[in-house]
Amino acid sequence: MSARKKRLAPQLLACALACAGAPGAPAQSTDSSTSTFQVDAAIPGGNIIVVKIEDDTVYIRQDLRDTAGDWFYWHFRVRGAQGRNLKFQFTGSDVIGVRGPAVSDDGGKSWRWLGRESVSNKSFRYAFPAGAADVRFCFAMPYLESNLNEFIRRYSGDGHLRTDVLCRSKKGRDIEMLRLGRFDGQAEQRVLLTCRHHCCEMMASYVLEGMMDEVLADTDAGRWLRAHVEFLVIPFMDKDGVEDGDQGKNRRPHDHNRDYAGESIHPSVRALRELATRWADGKLRFALDLHCPYIRGPRNEDIYFVGGPDLENWGRVQEFANILEQTQTGPLVFSAGHNLPFGVAWNTLLVQSSFGRWAAGLPGVRVATTLEFPYANASGRIVTAESARALGHDLARAMRRYLEAIQDRAENAVMVKSRFRESLVRV
Repeated sequence: MSARKKRLAPQLLACALACAGAPGAPAQSTDSSTSTFQVDAAIPGGNIIVVKIEDDTVYIRQDLRDTAGDWFYWHFRVRGAQGRNLKFQFTGSDVIGVRGPAVSDDGGKSWRWLGRESVSNKSFRYAFPAGAADVRFCFAMPYLESNLNEFIRRYSGDGHLRTDVLCRSKKGRDIEMLRLGRFDGQAEQRVLLTCRHHCCEMMASYVLEGMMDEVLADTDAGRWLRAHVEFLVIPFMDKDGVEDGDQGKNRRPHDHNRDYAGESIHPSVRALRELATRWADGKLRFALDLHCPYIRGPRNEDIYFVGGPDLENWGRVQEFANILEQTQTGPLVFSAGHNLPFGVAWNTLLVQSSFGRWAAGLPGVRVATTLEFPYANASGRIVTAESARALGHDLARAMRRYLEAIQDRAENAVMVKSRFRESLVRV
């Protein structure tokens, strides 16, 4: 080997590994400018394969890993590109959302939409600010373990929030389990909330955080919920997928939301099925699983609840949806007319393998359903972390109204029975 080839060998190997999607190996620019930049996915939730870099164009594609078919999640970092204007060209399917990519100039601390004006023919351009040494791009706005930990720290010392571990993931990570509200055993009603059965569906996590925030808030709804309801919350059903940056949807041999029939293969689903059956104790009234739909298109840019074949349950879902529609105050507008009944469009699953279908059979439950929350555009309004949290607040307030009505009816029924017995005694 010549001396020149020996000098180039390490750089060529690093580039080859990065372009093949090797974890942690950055792809480095190969243009003739005096400065270089690196593109990699060695970050929590990272996902990208760098195909090649030519001048100021980076050719990339999402890493499908164990996904059956195609999907659209990606998340990567660019370092050392200060002051440059780069083009990022996807080489496969169109995986840029309806408001362009999400971008963070501060190492993933805050995110904003870059906008459709930056997008052209499965690519986007970005002018890197002079001081932006670490810029991140993602299909949407990531929500990771670090985000959950920040939320928990805000309520450190709050007696109405307890953190625990549901189980360990296949890779040894803690799968968090939160209890909120009243958990002294005296709560009249219980609520089960889950999220990220499909790990890429990140915007749903902001909705969940908003719900938890309202439960713990010094508001009428928060105070009532803490006095009467115990919440069990699993924020990351597919914890490994969230932190590793997997697609999660259609994971082989089946994903977490198709693991509720027969013997579960995913530790979190297996542990939740065992725990929830005992924990429900006849007091579980509401089970809600939070998701995001497809990348774009009709119905995928609306907020809606998904129905099952149980018509009584679906009727109660519609009742709750009407309360939400009438009481919402946030910037995103929910319409009960967007709800998806069983047997319509894609909602035709016959096997009881999803969370919603399984939860509908838990003792005492009145409402078991899935909420689909769009990634970037909700009936023409912009979805952000803040607007998603606001919808979560609306959901929690609507849940208070619904659960309070159930409790009032139960108390009235007890009173009627008591008066009836008294009348029999007098007779």
